[in-house]
Amino acid sequence: MSEAVREVPKKERREFRNIHVTELLNYRQPLAAIVSILHRISGALMCLLLPFTLYLLQESLRSEISFAHYQGFITYPLVKLIILALCWGYFHHFCAGVRHLVMDTHIGLDKDSARNSSAAVLVISLVLTALVALKLFGVF
Repeated sequence: MSEAVREVPKKERREFRNIHVTELLNYRQPLAAIVSILHRISGALMCLLLPFTLYLLQESLRSEISFAHYQGFITYPLVKLIILALCWGYFHHFCAGVRHLVMDTHIGLDKDSARNSSAAVLVISLVLTALVALKLFGVF
């Protein structure tokens, strides 16, 4: 009265591993993840540079002479690039924030809509930054 033990073939399971630091460059993030990471970076950039920006604003409003001093200070190319980085941070953070607010209303949660809205955030923020760059560097 022995019963034959029937072996069930085991299904191969996918193996998930932690990513090592050396493999980060080979790992491809989806566009929505890149926009989310850039949203955090732009927020941190604006938050960390806010005291410096407010100090410069306060000093430039102190008198006409200090305003003229800081107006000359802004003519340096490195300062213009810093201002441009702050403008990109603001534009990207604003556009990505609007995207997240729309997604909070359960609009655009599927994969294709999320990819399209993240691409729109990148395009809009870069176009606005390019317009500021053209104005900042004296094209128009």
